[in-house]
Amino acid sequence: MFSIQTITRPRLLFLILSVAIILLVVGFNLGKYDIALAQSDQFPQLQSTSRDQAILQFQMQFCGMNSTQNNNSFITEYLLLQKCEMPLGILAENDSVWYISTKLGHLGKLNTIDKNIQAFTIPVWDSRSRPTDISQTWDIEPDSKGNIWFTDEKQNGIWRYEQDSNSFSFFPIPERPSAFGTIYPVSIVFNEDDIYLAGIRSKSLWFANVSDLKNNSSEGISNISLPLSSFKGIDPDLVSTGSIEIDKDRNVLWISVLAFTVKGQLFKFDIASKTFTTYDLPPHLDSPVGIAIDKKGNPWVTDHGTSIFFMVNSTNGKVTEYSTSPLLVSSANGPNVSGDTLPYWIKMDPAGNLWFNEHVGNKLARFNNTDGTLVEYRIPTQNKFMPPGISNTLQFSIGKNNQIWFSEWTENKLGMLNGSKSLPFVVDTSSTEYTAKKGETIEIPLVVSAIDQVNIKMIASSTFTKTGSFGNSTSSFSQESFSMNPGETKNITFLVTPSNDLAIGDYTIMIGAENNEVSYLDSIKLHIS
Repeated sequence: MFSIQTITRPRLLFLILSVAIILLVVGFNLGKYDIALAQSDQFPQLQSTSRDQAILQFQMQFCGMNSTQNNNSFITEYLLLQKCEMPLGILAENDSVWYISTKLGHLGKLNTIDKNIQAFTIPVWDSRSRPTDISQTWDIEPDSKGNIWFTDEKQNGIWRYEQDSNSFSFFPIPERPSAFGTIYPVSIVFNEDDIYLAGIRSKSLWFANVSDLKNNSSEGISNISLPLSSFKGIDPDLVSTGSIEIDKDRNVLWISVLAFTVKGQLFKFDIASKTFTTYDLPPHLDSPVGIAIDKKGNPWVTDHGTSIFFMVNSTNGKVTEYSTSPLLVSSANGPNVSGDTLPYWIKMDPAGNLWFNEHVGNKLARFNNTDGTLVEYRIPTQNKFMPPGISNTLQFSIGKNNQIWFSEWTENKLGMLNGSKSLPFVVDTSSTEYTAKKGETIEIPLVVSAIDQVNIKMIASSTFTKTGSFGNSTSSFSQESFSMNPGETKNITFLVTPSNDLAIGDYTIMIGAENNEVSYLDSIKLHIS
């Protein structure tokens, strides 16, 4: 049962509508906290006195009513022609890009060659008839037979779309938490014909063999309880599963678990023995969400309540942290660090590079874990209703030819980043490791090389703080901004003085430059004695 048409071309997430008032606070429906859109207190709470006005305000904030195709040198955006699709989950596969309209309830398929879109109507989707309602659909994955699977928040389950028969099947999860009504399915992985599922509001890992599943039934779906003893004493409503990922050998699953801004942990689940290994995290890494597994079997994780992403050595549990570029806003006193960039989901491309989206930073980032360089691509669209101006790029997928496809949830658009395009400049450091005493100033020389004509602003961040700022430590460049001609190089010195209140230990400093489209940073390991 389906229909098809061709078209050319984080402290709550529920959108609560009443006749008198609509409260729009963006994020995951995570009760007392938010994974998807932390800092939701910055977002406008829209008041209305009528149902029509409430609907209009919803559309203004979430439907991309005034959105335009805003391309730059690296990113191409594609407007969706149906109004207010609110695309979220996305999958780039061969010459197709699949996405879910969380508002209209269809599975979209963009042909990357001719840019035509087909929309396959999901049989049951309540928000189609509820003007200010949606069902968050975060993950889309293919199985070995070419079927497309995706999560469904409101209906508490997963869907399968069979391309050969043009049909949908639905499999409800046999758990509905009384406080929330849904486990909030968010992340799925396949191991041949076995499917694993994580739900934000579930304390279990869910499992099934697809051959055992029956349409509109929970038969064949079982749970594996997570070892959450270390979260004892924390409000159970705060404890959530972030996501899951499987290693390249298909032997183990990695699971992120968090009580947002309170505590985070990673679990490694051995599929054969069905046993867990627990990895504790430093106290300030209290919001782990996205997971990618590198070729050595080490998990890379985004900490969504901060500006930090990190690697855990799977052998000894050692954590190595990195930061995004700082989130800067202009003020009367010049640019100031303002809050967290909120790195979100993370994935590894065929070359071994790690990609992640910076939700509030409004960027897509590529981290080379071999040479420690971070490249961030600025998304050209900014939504004035979403301070500090974000397109809500909440999910992305790595396609062929180094193309990164992403959804812009509140802009009614898909976007494509050309990751093969040459950068207009690079930054090199003479050394990648330094040692300093607290209160001691060190100099770090670097060279900026221009490939194109470019206007440069030097930038730096650190793991001294969760926001990527330097906190009470001081830092400066010998020259902050300048213009460069093609082929020109410039020597710059970065000075940093670790503060006396900084704890002894290992940190990372990210040093680089940016223009209006891209930033390039080198990572420096700094040991404070």
